[in-house]
Amino acid sequence: MIIRPRRLRVTATMRNFVQETRVSPAMLVYPLFVREGRGMVEEIESLPGQYRYSPDTLPRVLEKVAAAGVNAVLLFGIPEKKDELGSSAWAEDGVVQQALREGKRQFPDFIYITDVCLCEYTSHGHCGLVRDGYVDNDATLPLLAKTALSHVQAGADIVAPSDMMDGRVGAIRAELDRQGFFNTAILSYAVKYASAFYGPFREAAGSVPSFGDRRSYQMDPHNRREAVREVALDIDEGADLVMVKPGLPYLDVLREVAEKSPVPVGSYSVSGEYAMIKAAAQRGWLNEAAAVCEAATGIFRAGADFLITYHACELASWMKEGRL
Repeated sequence: MIIRPRRLRVTATMRNFVQETRVSPAMLVYPLFVREGRGMVEEIESLPGQYRYSPDTLPRVLEKVAAAGVNAVLLFGIPEKKDELGSSAWAEDGVVQQALREGKRQFPDFIYITDVCLCEYTSHGHCGLVRDGYVDNDATLPLLAKTALSHVQAGADIVAPSDMMDGRVGAIRAELDRQGFFNTAILSYAVKYASAFYGPFREAAGSVPSFGDRRSYQMDPHNRREAVREVALDIDEGADLVMVKPGLPYLDVLREVAEKSPVPVGSYSVSGEYAMIKAAAQRGWLNEAAAVCEAATGIFRAGADFLITYHACELASWMKEGRL
């Protein structure tokens, strides 16, 4: 006789009690785009329902985020002027620096994370300094450290280098420590693949490279073991948290990193993932809430300690409703 294992039988009231994967709004981070100017709230065509805010209008969305129960945001800056160095990235009156001061003034209890990269600020759209047609890794490091320091001085709680230059975590940690910011955390984009799913973001941030691509410094989607090495290197250099990006196409990588990492591991459900679900939902092909909740559950089940997602506010509400 074959004895089959029984599935766990639960009533609706028991569902949350026996769930293996537990989530809460405190595990969510909402990415926001801030651009120079005043009085601006611009919808992003490639990311329906997402907007670019000027620093003075940022508190409007922060109020909405707070009401949803999310308390962490990730800021991306869109400057008015760009140059070959990306010098607006570390300007004292830069757009992210302005947004941080305004956000801290009105919503001091938020966790403010800032993206540290040059791609939004350079005229060529690459993440580092370009010399003779190539990205110069080592020459870029001081610029990234200078950018991170300017963010922290303006109020950032966590800086998140996303450039994928070798050694950038160590350079940023050394500069922050040198300036007395020993307790400021670094969230490293340790595992960032050269992905097709970044398309809507690049339109939103105006950061499409003017030549070539970023495959020379972002990771090859074919490689899994490399991800574990990258995480170990960044942790050795001083990363306090690490990230796997994108989300759904790399759940196997997220799982392996989460099992081996001694620090918290997050996932970024990127712009292309958001746009796909939005487009299908708008055509009636998917139930948006159900699809988003299932996707987020998969990311948390794979081992994420936190999730960066454009659906953060909706997810927080659906969590409260017991859908996730």
